[in-house]
Amino acid sequence: MSSTAAPSTPSPAPRRAVFPFTAVIGQDDMKLALLLNVIDPKIGGVMIMGDRGTGKSTTIRALADLLPEIEVVADDPFSRSPQDPDIIAERGTTELPIAAKKVPMVDLPLGATEDRVCGTIDIEKALSEGVKAFEPGLLAKANRGILYVDEVNLLDDHLVDVLLDSAASGWNTVEREGISIRHPAQFVLVGSGNPEEGELRPQLLDRFGMHAEIRTVRNPELRVEIVEQRSAFDQDPAGYLAQHEAKQVELQARLVEAQKRLPSVTLEYEDRVRISEVCAELDVDGLRGDIVTNRAAKAIAAYEGRTEVTLDDIRRVIVLCLRHRLRKDPLESIDSGFKVEKVFCKVFGLADPDEAMANGRQPAGVR
Repeated sequence: MSSTAAPSTPSPAPRRAVFPFTAVIGQDDMKLALLLNVIDPKIGGVMIMGDRGTGKSTTIRALADLLPEIEVVADDPFSRSPQDPDIIAERGTTELPIAAKKVPMVDLPLGATEDRVCGTIDIEKALSEGVKAFEPGLLAKANRGILYVDEVNLLDDHLVDVLLDSAASGWNTVEREGISIRHPAQFVLVGSGNPEEGELRPQLLDRFGMHAEIRTVRNPELRVEIVEQRSAFDQDPAGYLAQHEAKQVELQARLVEAQKRLPSVTLEYEDRVRISEVCAELDVDGLRGDIVTNRAAKAIAAYEGRTEVTLDDIRRVIVLCLRHRLRKDPLESIDSGFKVEKVFCKVFGLADPDEAMANGRQPAGVR
């Protein structure tokens, strides 16, 4: 008796192994800033400046891979949630095809054009057929995910402005010949660069929520450990990932819990006043510094499993939130991060970092 074999369905392409986030050694400021932006994307993204070969790209890709899958409308080019009121109104039903997908991680190429980033409208089709023929760009693909721009300081200022506007508003608008299309573009913007290749304009730098400076590891033992860990991953990615799976799952669950806890986290009025006092004394322009520091302090409290912000929470985030907002004096030799720590200690009534270091103790802003 002969039987006809059922046609085989093509198996999905295997996903490329990504170095696990929990195995990244050092670079604590960068890792903390990235995690806090995942917990509260309204912090406004991260600018990571540092030497070449310090693991910036590896860490950012590892974070995207760590995040849990999200529910999306299966046939939606913007990966919107099935609960999104806009797509429910657009389709006229709550019965939408649902799929699960990894949090999108979009790399912005350095030579990308505005059309490639924002998307394009087919004017000819719009005029001849009366439909808004829209070809989504990278901002559409990054919705509800992470948009990573390497060498952001080499990107055209106009494009950086477009990215920052979309990141802040959560929307991208494309207008051509009187036709306008608007779509959601809610993403965590992460930029990286090498300061030797040029600084970002202060007006643009200020728009990033947090700023992490990373340096090449100088400790020989730590360098050897980093090299060995990378070699172990390259030789046996599956085995290496299996070793770190429990830590990855634990951190993923911790982030999900932190996101749920965030709305109930409180920050005392007196501490909010002191944060604003620090910003005023540092002569920080505008109120972004105050807002971001408040948000980041709440996010770290949620991450640590608490619903009340402590002094230590503020101490751990304030340099990351303010160091890039200070007006630079070319004649000043003091590091901007140390300057923030000094004013923070003064306003919050802690030991002066200069005195602490002179007495052989760690200053308050160093961990």
